[in-house]
Amino acid sequence: MENSNQTLPSWFYLLGLSTVPHLQVLGFLLFLVMYIITLAGNCLLLVTVRISPTLHTPMYFFLSNLSFIDICFSSTIVPVILINTLSTDKSISVGACVLQMFFSLVLGAAECMLLAVMAYDRFVAICRPLYYSSIMNMRFCVTLALIPWIISFIDATIQVPLTWRLPFCQSHHVNHLICEMPPFLRLSCADPWLNEVAIYVAAGIIVLCSFLLTLISYVFIISTILRIRSSRGRRAVFSTCTSHLTVVTLYYGTIMSIYLQPRSSHSLEMGKTISVLYTVVTPMLNPIIYSIRNKDVKNCIIKNIKKQAKPSKNIPM
Repeated sequence: MENSNQTLPSWFYLLGLSTVPHLQVLGFLLFLVMYIITLAGNCLLLVTVRISPTLHTPMYFFLSNLSFIDICFSSTIVPVILINTLSTDKSISVGACVLQMFFSLVLGAAECMLLAVMAYDRFVAICRPLYYSSIMNMRFCVTLALIPWIISFIDATIQVPLTWRLPFCQSHHVNHLICEMPPFLRLSCADPWLNEVAIYVAAGIIVLCSFLLTLISYVFIISTILRIRSSRGRRAVFSTCTSHLTVVTLYYGTIMSIYLQPRSSHSLEMGKTISVLYTVVTPMLNPIIYSIRNKDVKNCIIKNIKKQAKPSKNIPM
């Protein structure tokens, strides 16, 4: 009997946001709108950077990478939430759950490190402007863009198999929106100490180090900004940096509160809310904060719209 209890089930059941019908409909509409905004904003940025030669710079190269990650991240998470919210069948197969856990972990960790890379890029641009073109050459930029992917794939390849080696004999009902590691550790009837150590080590190396690198970069950036003589220029750059720091702090803070919090003090309801912030809200905010508010991007978007509209006026009658 003990062995049968410890076999891996074929299905798990994601309990989702709420069991109240009108809250489910409201949640569905809210997630759908955020998903559409995420796809529209990030796709718009990707297309604009691709067709605008003036945006072929390291900063927009990294922003394009961020947009690609955000599109994939949201598409890994939100469709499952949307289907699960209105469906009476809350089940998800083990295979689908493993894939979602793997790719969400890869994309989430890659975004953590890419935000740090982008902060370093801004540090070089603002604090070392004379050496920017020589330091941030294309080869170095491609290397910086690849490192987050490599490290995140290694991390997920270790973390996910460690999670699924655990026996789940307590319950197959997961009080969460998606297949994420912390809620599954609570379902195990074995002591997941090895998993917790692996999570703390990975979160310390990836999330904490990325956050510290980002913070240090912005400390130098802000100190340089304060030395700018033009109050107008200082205000403009400081406003941009403040917006960036707000999104970065939201993203790193929510992830650390999930993955660095002790299992004994982990609230499932709070965990669901926090996971929405970094899996759904942040990918929606990134293109708005980093790009749409940027004058160069707005000018390129307007220029390309005018260019597309212009031929239609010259069509012969």
